[in-house]
Amino acid sequence: MLFLVGLGLGDAKDITVKGLEIVKKAKTVYLEAYTSILTVGKDALEEYYGREVILADREMVEQHSDDMLKEAKSEDIVFLVVGDPFGGRHIYEPPRYMTVSQAASQLLEIIEKKRSEGQENLSLIEDTMCVGVARVGADDQNIMAGTLKQMVNTDLGAPLHSLVIAGHMHPLEIDMLRLFAVDKNNFDELVKKHHVL
Repeated sequence: MLFLVGLGLGDAKDITVKGLEIVKKAKTVYLEAYTSILTVGKDALEEYYGREVILADREMVEQHSDDMLKEAKSEDIVFLVVGDPFGGRHIYEPPRYMTVSQAASQLLEIIEKKRSEGQENLSLIEDTMCVGVARVGADDQNIMAGTLKQMVNTDLGAPLHSLVIAGHMHPLEIDMLRLFAVDKNNFDELVKKHHVL
């Protein structure tokens, strides 16, 4: 039987108890290794699971998956996926990773292009409040809050990254983001100025 097992986004210990039991008993364990990035390497998984993990790159998944399925007809085979195995990218969409600062920079370029073409873009302006997060759930997770313009120059470290564009926020959300402000001295002024409340 073929088992799809999600690994979460943190480290080797994010796997579920049932998932770990399946991994330990399976004949072969593959790690999907082209649509996402795990915060720990294959070695850390092998050490924690106590067994070999085979990297399944794009070619293996797209060109040789029939071999894995044939093997799964008579043996238990595990296909490990970072995050949720059913919430991943479409198989033919090539992966594209960028840092929060790269994403913020790209959004600014789009905004500037729209402005130069005479188009207004009310939802994405340079001073829009954003939250950058990296490696959520890992010991070294990082969270920063600031304007889109500030996020361009913010380094959150290694992947995985997400950029959240804030809309109307509750006062408790603002209090929480204040703890992670890029510019703590001017955070309240930014919140008032840009009508986040």
